[in-house]
Amino acid sequence: MDLYNTLTKKIEHFKPLNPDVVTLYTCGPTVYDYTHLGHMRKYINDDILKRTLEYLGLKVQHVMNITDVGHLVSDKDGGEDKLEKGAKKSGKTVWEVAKFYTDFFTETMEAVNVTAPEILCKATDHIPDMLTLIKKLEEKGYTYVTKEAVYFDISKFPSYGKLSGQKLEDKIQGARDEVIVDADKKNPADFAVWFKRVGRFSDHTMHWDSPWGDGFPGWHIECSAMSMKYLGETIDIHTGGVDHIPVHHENEIAQSEAATGKEFVRYWVHSEFLQIEGRKMSKGLGNFLTIKDFEDKKIDPQSLRLLFLQTHYRQQMNFTWDAVSAAQEAYKKLQETVISLRHENSRSLLSAEKLEKVDDFKGRFMNAISTDLQMPQAVAVLFETIKSNIPAPGKLDLILEFDKVLGLRLLDSEPSRAPDAVLSLAELRQKARLVKNWKKSDELRIAIEKKGYIVEDSSGTYRLKKK
Repeated sequence: MDLYNTLTKKIEHFKPLNPDVVTLYTCGPTVYDYTHLGHMRKYINDDILKRTLEYLGLKVQHVMNITDVGHLVSDKDGGEDKLEKGAKKSGKTVWEVAKFYTDFFTETMEAVNVTAPEILCKATDHIPDMLTLIKKLEEKGYTYVTKEAVYFDISKFPSYGKLSGQKLEDKIQGARDEVIVDADKKNPADFAVWFKRVGRFSDHTMHWDSPWGDGFPGWHIECSAMSMKYLGETIDIHTGGVDHIPVHHENEIAQSEAATGKEFVRYWVHSEFLQIEGRKMSKGLGNFLTIKDFEDKKIDPQSLRLLFLQTHYRQQMNFTWDAVSAAQEAYKKLQETVISLRHENSRSLLSAEKLEKVDDFKGRFMNAISTDLQMPQAVAVLFETIKSNIPAPGKLDLILEFDKVLGLRLLDSEPSRAPDAVLSLAELRQKARLVKNWKKSDELRIAIEKKGYIVEDSSGTYRLKKK
């Protein structure tokens, strides 16, 4: 498999450190507000990466964090804590806010069929791990203490900026014109690993004892502490949004490699931004969309997933309602195709010509997903397969095989999920319709509805849906 590595700025052949397992860390949500459409695209991209690795025969150990403390409004240690801000806004406690939005996040991920990580870890459950890491950095001379916080001194880490491409001296020089919150910082670009509960943070609700006083962790330290706890000092793949590159992920690299003396991440994978109708998403513009907005408009979440798959993860994407409506129609046709193919039960040996087509589709699909996750090409292969003259059973096998990576829940289109008694009635009704016995067809439809199911007819076949 080949992947674009943000660190090297080129596509590289992926080879895990341990051939038996890939270690994958994906930056999770800060649970102070609703999971929105942009988040959904990023996590679906992560899911496609994981599914592809597994499809290629690799075992994946996947860890994701839940940031429930320490993430300030500005990534550069300015403003108030996002959880505290969310609590003030909602009138709830910070713990209630974190629980509510964590639940909303997991519900959203389930709706768009993102597989859960093997380990979903909360920052607040790993304070001791962060303190241990900060202590190690202090012992190695990478930190200093002010009245307000414990800072990582980026001037002590010469390769700072290697991910974003910005030189250390440029970073230090360029930061001098920024608003300096703590006047005692040596370099404005230095970042906090621990905040003291003093001054602007004197009433911070979440706080813990530490060797540097009562306080709470900085945002960046949590990812390093938790990823190394569960995946080791060097991990294979770390994902995030492109907005994480210049600050958050640079800081993760600096503190991790300073502490261990080892490479922190071998392959960095970043997803590009999503715009809505050509504009940045914001509540002020009224285009801040969550999964609830799509449910209200009766849009299947898998249609949204199909839409995202048609733009490469390293390309900016512009969401429009017209585009998602078209994706909804395409997804319905996919479901109808699967249902229709399932009704054609005859299976015979494929001819040499048909076998060659099957192998061609498999090879092209494999090539697409293995070449830096070219999902638009993979989706194109799916639709070509559907239009092909491969017999129904072989075609269905291919579609469901591809869906192991695409994750569109096409297997859920199976009509046999209904009880046998309902299926029998539906088959009798279908036979009546074929001979144009409309009276009998209507009687059977009513009988099916009495058993709690609705029949939807389409293109010579049908679909059963529970009321």
